[in-house]
Amino acid sequence: FSVEVRGYLRSDDQSGVTSRMSAALSALSLPFGVKYRVAGTSELIGDSLSSLSLMLAISVFLIYAVMVIQFERFMQPLIIMASIPFCLIGVVLGLYLFGSSMSIIAMLAIIALGGTVVNNAIVMVDYTNQLRQRVGMELRDAILQGAATRLRPILMTAMTTLFGVLPMALAHGNGSEVYAPLGQAIFGGLLSSTVITLVLVPVLYMILEKGTTFVRSAAEAAMETEIHE
Repeated sequence: FSVEVRGYLRSDDQSGVTSRMSAALSALSLPFGVKYRVAGTSELIGDSLSSLSLMLAISVFLIYAVMVIQFERFMQPLIIMASIPFCLIGVVLGLYLFGSSMSIIAMLAIIALGGTVVNNAIVMVDYTNQLRQRVGMELRDAILQGAATRLRPILMTAMTTLFGVLPMALAHGNGSEVYAPLGQAIFGGLLSSTVITLVLVPVLYMILEKGTTFVRSAAEAAMETEIHE
């Protein structure tokens, strides 16, 4: 026979309750043949973590593959993708400041951020490449001008997205505990990644691209000559 015990949480600390309950059950001296199994939401979260991790890995690989095709280089996509791990800082801080906990919805937000936070770095790196290839600027000058020129578009696109998810993050009422962590995680992750991208990407570009050159075509060289004339 089996015995089913049901419990309902008074707070949103699902992971904390699950860890304390598992520790208490592990400390019990159960008779031979008696076993226990955690079901419900805790079981659903445990089963979903592996599939969500696989989805995140696949999305990161696809992002890298697309950028390799776009830039025709293997190192520059790594520079851009360096901003992805730092969005986790913002996700954790965002959930903490809004009083939420990590959940499946927050994990989905991390997967969505994987393809969103790289946009700012792509804009900056692509424009820096154009300055080096078409204008023939030196590495340091191209990085400084590229970062300064693309600062305003990056901040504008980031601010529009942040203000777009802010109502979701601040939502209250029936059902808000389900979708509010999605907006909170996206808000915090995008904010931290944008700030770090403005500093980290130019530094990594300077380190990894030092000594590399762009081969300009005859048309680009002629265009530069006409501009100087």
